[in-house]
Amino acid sequence: MKVPFVNAAKNYLMIKDEIDAAYFEVMSKGDLIARGQLRSFENNLAKFVGTKYAVGLNSGYDALHISLRALGISVGDEVIVPAHTFVASCSAIVNTGATPVLVDVTKDFNIDVDKIEEVITPRTKAIMPVHLSGWLADMPRIMDIAKKYGLYIVEDACQSLGSHVKGIGAGAWGNTGCFSFYPFKILGGYGDGGAVTTNDEQIALFATRMRYNGEDRQTGEYHGHGFTCLLDNLQAAFLDVKLRHLPEWIITRKKIAQRYYEALKDLPDLLLPHYDRSNSDHVYQNYTIRSKQGDEFSEYLKANGVEVLTQFRKPYYKHKSLKLEDRGFPETEALSREVCSLPMSVEISDEEIDYVIKVVRSFYKK
Repeated sequence: MKVPFVNAAKNYLMIKDEIDAAYFEVMSKGDLIARGQLRSFENNLAKFVGTKYAVGLNSGYDALHISLRALGISVGDEVIVPAHTFVASCSAIVNTGATPVLVDVTKDFNIDVDKIEEVITPRTKAIMPVHLSGWLADMPRIMDIAKKYGLYIVEDACQSLGSHVKGIGAGAWGNTGCFSFYPFKILGGYGDGGAVTTNDEQIALFATRMRYNGEDRQTGEYHGHGFTCLLDNLQAAFLDVKLRHLPEWIITRKKIAQRYYEALKDLPDLLLPHYDRSNSDHVYQNYTIRSKQGDEFSEYLKANGVEVLTQFRKPYYKHKSLKLEDRGFPETEALSREVCSLPMSVEISDEEIDYVIKVVRSFYKK
């Protein structure tokens, strides 16, 4: 059997009629740039996240970059960011002219809150917690630190739409929340896409102008040298359809995660992504496990037809061309050797789940 990591074609067929209707509505009206479908999606996304505003952008990176610029982050400033994340988190900081200050993570893959205060300096302006795989960083503690030192919070929530801590959703804690709608995300389009969420009207206005070359499209006035990073109107229409299904899809993901857990919890060399922090909700954007056998384990799964993701094998700060300070991040380096994400999607079949479990157990001779 071949089990894909995700199956975008099968997912499309699950909601084909709705997606096709959205396509024909946009195309028949010629609604291509910044039309009603984009506004509808932004309004619905803001409601879902729990913020006053959402601004559609071209990618999760753009959401991070625009957020930092909206907060005035620039040359001479420092922004704290996890050592374990996709490079875009760090690149957004660098491309404002600021300096990223890396902090190690804990076993849940998110920033180690105990290590944040020791790297705060007079130049520190913001913290960028990254919520990986559908599980939030410890936002109550991070918010306390931010308040204590007068720091901004830019949430990289690109992998955790729909998750929450104490009833507050990913993207609703900080000054901004940043989301990606890359096709394989929990809410994925049919191309790239992203959004900023915020309760700050001025940040929303800044993002709305800067995404379209700095122009206020109502008045024609330019408010600065901006960028071209507007969420495509057709993608917004598709995402609006998928957003309606997201609550039920999250329930499905949790059920799949529980099946994996019950079938694999007896394997001592695997660390499964089930954490005991109270009042926190995991939506399983990815089912990311750690195997002590590292590449041997993941290559065995691939050889037996199970497509897995082993992203971050080489931590981004190890790439010399990025010119980042490596202060030593032992947990990041340990998990980078061990990380492996199993197939996790709403379109995966029961038979495919059973086969993944069978292959994992067979590696461990169980």
